[in-house]
Amino acid sequence: MPELYIKNMVCPRCIASVKEVMYQLNLPYSSIELGKIKVDFLPTNSQKSLLAEQLHSRGLKLLEEGKATLISQIKTILIEQIQHSDENLTENYSSYISEKLMHEYTYLSRLFSQVEGVTIEKYITKLKIERVKELIFYNEKSLSEIADLLGYSSVAYLSSQFKKETGMTPSFFKKHNGKNRKSLDQI
Repeated sequence: MPELYIKNMVCPRCIASVKEVMYQLNLPYSSIELGKIKVDFLPTNSQKSLLAEQLHSRGLKLLEEGKATLISQIKTILIEQIQHSDENLTENYSSYISEKLMHEYTYLSRLFSQVEGVTIEKYITKLKIERVKELIFYNEKSLSEIADLLGYSSVAYLSSQFKKETGMTPSFFKKHNGKNRKSLDQI
């Protein structure tokens, strides 16, 4: 089944927005997930152009096959796992990404670093810190629960990584109403 890849799809609202666009353009699909649309058939060039336009107006981007698609897929896999899953990985991220995309991790890592200017590991850290900010902001979990949820070995390690990334401790962040959060497409 053919697939189309969309950049900047980071949440369920993005999926709803893409569904709306597909409906408006009368483009049949079998499923829409973060970063991906499974279509019944590939759209014509004029349909693709309209789709790209409509997605762009919503802050999304239709990707052509190739390296940009792989980068988007890596980001989508990580966002799904870190932002939208409440289960810890039982394997490391490198194996997880490699298995999902059926490519050697060294190739994916090199490509990601070249295109994004940051390593996959650093990107994972940034995603985790944004998730920590969100969980602190909503005050739903203790730091210990957050550390466990995101696979940190201890609260101390989470706190040191948080301070390294943000310049403040988690408790300082909490006291100051959780300002300085970023949207996932800006990471």
